[in-house]
Amino acid sequence: MKDAGGKDDRLEKYRRAIDQLDDEILRKISERASFAKEVGKIKEEEAGAEPLNFYRPEREAQILRRLIQQNGGPLTNQAVSEIFREIISACLAHESPMQIAFLGPEGTFTQEATLKHFGHSVAPVSKETIEDVFKAVASGNSDYGVVPLENSTEGAVNNTLDNFLTTKLKICGEIKIKISHCFLTSYELEGNVREIYAHQQTLAQCRNWLNSNYPGIPRIPATSNAEAARFASESKDVGAVASRIAGEIYGLRNAVEGIEDQVDNTTRFVVLGRESVPPSGSDKTTILVSTRNEPGALFGILEPFQLHGISLTSVETRPSRDGIWSYVFFIDFEGHVNDSLVEKVLDEVKVRSLNIRLLGSYPKAVIYE
Repeated sequence: MKDAGGKDDRLEKYRRAIDQLDDEILRKISERASFAKEVGKIKEEEAGAEPLNFYRPEREAQILRRLIQQNGGPLTNQAVSEIFREIISACLAHESPMQIAFLGPEGTFTQEATLKHFGHSVAPVSKETIEDVFKAVASGNSDYGVVPLENSTEGAVNNTLDNFLTTKLKICGEIKIKISHCFLTSYELEGNVREIYAHQQTLAQCRNWLNSNYPGIPRIPATSNAEAARFASESKDVGAVASRIAGEIYGLRNAVEGIEDQVDNTTRFVVLGRESVPPSGSDKTTILVSTRNEPGALFGILEPFQLHGISLTSVETRPSRDGIWSYVFFIDFEGHVNDSLVEKVLDEVKVRSLNIRLLGSYPKAVIYE
């Protein structure tokens, strides 16, 4: 039904209702921010002279899981997670803005993972290498760091694993995001592409597409896909494989989108910190184990997990720095180090290994991001 001015009364009714809801949402968000501020004051009083840390990974994970369980639609769980992640991020920044180091430059998937996990109210700090991210967090120049750990197509990121061999940092969280690669070129490209730049993991993830479309063209590894995009922006005859966002940042033409060989291509990132994380109720643990160089050593390490019914999620091997033909194992499994069953398993692993080091217990990725 239309009024004298020709407007539909039903449309105006819903608009007024939406305005009222927006006003109420704003009031509730402001109230939440006030409560968060009071929580910050209590933490400061309890901390005294000790270093103060407002960020609680396990608490955020619990909040998001509870909201997702209560979600009845029509918004997706991912949408609900993203909305409340930003609210939490803004409230936390009101207490104490955090600096988060990530593998740069701007436009990398690591930056995307950082913002998805921490929200846009943090201060992302770009670093040139994975080692630089570790150093920034270890020195205290950054509160936390985000680095890639493994890809579903190409496996572990060895540079990240190798940095864990010498660091005292802890894993405080994990982030999983789907990866979609684009082939980017300059808008001024006139002839053939002379070279193609990308991170070595990305070149491997797009191998079949590159073989079919650009056979024989040299592929140059870059420190990151965003750095590859920057190279392409400075040359008319260079191509890059990177994200759509990186192409937009560096003013490149998105020639082809979705060139990854596996459509379910996913990368797992981890959050680096200096403190241990209490249980969240749905956790994962990562340990570093060195063994004797003898037959059945790895079986002996893994057997306690099978005997006690603890699910392994990943086992990776890297050369040890203690000797030639000596190896260490990175083992991920479900559960928290404070769980009684996990404690029992780790005690048995200690007896069967040369050395065991806890890299962290942390909340599982809340949602497939």
